[in-house]
Amino acid sequence: MLNIRFIFKMLGAMFIIETPFMLLATAVAFFYQGDDVYPLALSSGILFVFGNLLYLVGYRANESTAGRREGMLIVALTWALFSFFGMLPFYLGGYIDNITDAYFETMSGFTTTGATILSDIESLPHGILFWRSLTQWQGGIGVIVFAVALLPILGGGASQMFDAETSGITHERFRPRITQVAKRLWGLYLVLTAVLAGLLWLGPMDLFDAINHSFTCISTGGYSTKNAGVAFWDSPYIEYIIAIFMCIGSTNMTLLYFLFNGKIGKLWRDEETRWFYSIVALSTLITFVWIYGKGMVAELEPAFRASFFQVVNLLSTSGYTYVDYLQWGPFFWLFSMLLMVICGCTGSTSGGLKVGRVLILSKNLLNEFKKQTHPKAVLPVRMNGRVVSSEIVHRILAFVFIYICLLLLCCFLLTIDGMGFEEALGSSVSAVANAGPGLGSVGPIYNYAAVPDLSKWVLSFAMMIGRLEIFTVLTILLPGFWKQ
Repeated sequence: MLNIRFIFKMLGAMFIIETPFMLLATAVAFFYQGDDVYPLALSSGILFVFGNLLYLVGYRANESTAGRREGMLIVALTWALFSFFGMLPFYLGGYIDNITDAYFETMSGFTTTGATILSDIESLPHGILFWRSLTQWQGGIGVIVFAVALLPILGGGASQMFDAETSGITHERFRPRITQVAKRLWGLYLVLTAVLAGLLWLGPMDLFDAINHSFTCISTGGYSTKNAGVAFWDSPYIEYIIAIFMCIGSTNMTLLYFLFNGKIGKLWRDEETRWFYSIVALSTLITFVWIYGKGMVAELEPAFRASFFQVVNLLSTSGYTYVDYLQWGPFFWLFSMLLMVICGCTGSTSGGLKVGRVLILSKNLLNEFKKQTHPKAVLPVRMNGRVVSSEIVHRILAFVFIYICLLLLCCFLLTIDGMGFEEALGSSVSAVANAGPGLGSVGPIYNYAAVPDLSKWVLSFAMMIGRLEIFTVLTILLPGFWKQ
């Protein structure tokens, strides 16, 4: 039987922890003397009171009986409820006057999707803009990982929650306790954010814009404080810095931790990392040849910069507004969808299938061809020189299958609701991969304001499923999950 008290206790604790973040946005609003002080302060109070009520209900929970089911349910409910409470400043302040739109915007933030319904971002006050960026920063490495890092009361449930939120191929722990792992990952995340903010501030950005873009870049989220996005500054320096840090955000955080601890070889010996940066290089070259050869960008360096930025923008699932790549023709539309599906490395802040899964499936496919001529040969899949168990290969095959099914189901539901095929396909890939822009009227320089309300709820759910890598959310929808 599910330990309901433990679930209430953990949800309450995380809502209490979330309150200071919203209060920080309130302080920013107060500093700039905006009209967003009241909605942010009120939302903070509601979040704090609700969190304390839940915590008191589950205060005497028996933590020893908490298992994987509780962890999965806590994670799914946290993302859903954080988006509900996180939308309150938008809705109560009247900045988004529709609950559907407010929830969509906030879910897009926490899942680091970057899809938006806002047409005039620059009209928003500073506190709301800061809160909007902060949702992506928290969602980047995971609000659950943050809670695990700070809450010793998690006890036996910490591992289950961490695994459910950071589901991937494997989890490499460089510390025996899961809370130690989470703390060090968050420490690294903070350092990278601070370094990026400083570098952006050295350029044409002011401090406020630099901090906001450091939040949304390292988290590969893509929200901006400007309607024109990164293109607003028209600065090669800004574009290269953001592109480089999008690459960093797409790299396995554990390997980055080893890198900053002097174990450089561990990062570059990693096969997935080498493949990811090889894909970046090859995709940049293909895009450069396409847009420069076709005369879409006339000058050499701007063509390279646009190619590099846009490729990393798509692979990292950041989705910054930069250029209208729909003007680059149907070839690049298809190419962009492919990049959004592959995405970054496992253990990174990016979404999508991840390079590691694609690599393992590619090797498994090659082995199948070899077995056609050598049927009795034992050909294990190897990753970094180690044999990948058949269980992991089968799990990846199942993941890819359900990933494709989810994309098709989402696309069908959107077309039933009246969206065109081009928009439905682009939106589905974007939502499940947490990539942001789609195709057609939801392309890179447009937004999702005109999408029907029902489709926005479908896309919101798809964003959450994609962020939690499908199995965590879908498993709790199965009848067997609720049986003793």
